[in-house]
Amino acid sequence: MFNQFYHGSLRKYVVMFGTLFNSIYINRINSSNETVQSMKVPLSYGPKEKFLARLEGDPTFNRPAMVLPRMAFEITSISYASDRKLNTLNRNVKVNSANTVSLAYQYQSVPYDIGFTLYIMVKNVDDGTRIVEQILPYFTPEWTITANLIPQLGLNVDIPIILKTIGSQDTYEGDFMNRRAIVWTLDFAMKAYLFGPTKKGSIIKTVNTNIYVAKTENIDDSVGVTDIASRITVRPGLLANGSPTSNASLSVDISQIDADENYGFIIEFDSYEDIIQ
Repeated sequence: MFNQFYHGSLRKYVVMFGTLFNSIYINRINSSNETVQSMKVPLSYGPKEKFLARLEGDPTFNRPAMVLPRMAFEITSISYASDRKLNTLNRNVKVNSANTVSLAYQYQSVPYDIGFTLYIMVKNVDDGTRIVEQILPYFTPEWTITANLIPQLGLNVDIPIILKTIGSQDTYEGDFMNRRAIVWTLDFAMKAYLFGPTKKGSIIKTVNTNIYVAKTENIDDSVGVTDIASRITVRPGLLANGSPTSNASLSVDISQIDADENYGFIIEFDSYEDIIQ
């Protein structure tokens, strides 16, 4: 039932979220208000508990304690967003530039809300407020990123990231030998989309519509026995200089018209007499 495919969408969302907070610096100043140290705050993917456990280090395994400040983030939830659902039969289509008689298409994406949590771990209050203050002004309460999620279709999608809640916690417990860690927790909701497989199809250049007139008062009795009364044919029209046209006598042959050209539409009406000839 299911076909194998992979767009790496979830991985792209993780990278996208992490990139937002990957260039945060804090400055340490002295009593004269001079900067004595500037440092980039490290960022990595993982749960808060993992990093808190590393705060104390483990001399048995020659593992040094983790240096603060530090940031970490993780996916905490993925839920279907029914309020953003569009018609499933909508399609994203792109003509194959190397082969103009075929196209790539994909049915409507499925909306999901992805919950991210960002942890900011510091050892003093001032470091925490310096980091948080560089983040909050950009979320009002959302920040939108445009991402090329499906390169095969050149599909650029706007992805809002909403800041939902902010909290802080002082993890200091025990005697004076234990290290102190203040943890800021920021919860976000990413309005994401997941995409199905990309398929290939042929380009339709001619469309015919047959019109029937019932021979009896009961239309159901005429189905399958009524002759075609007229036919409407629609096809692309293009002049030799590349301009669109609706004049069939001036248009180049349909085989010379590519799907990505600026063509017009030629509409032809054929009567019953023309069809039976």
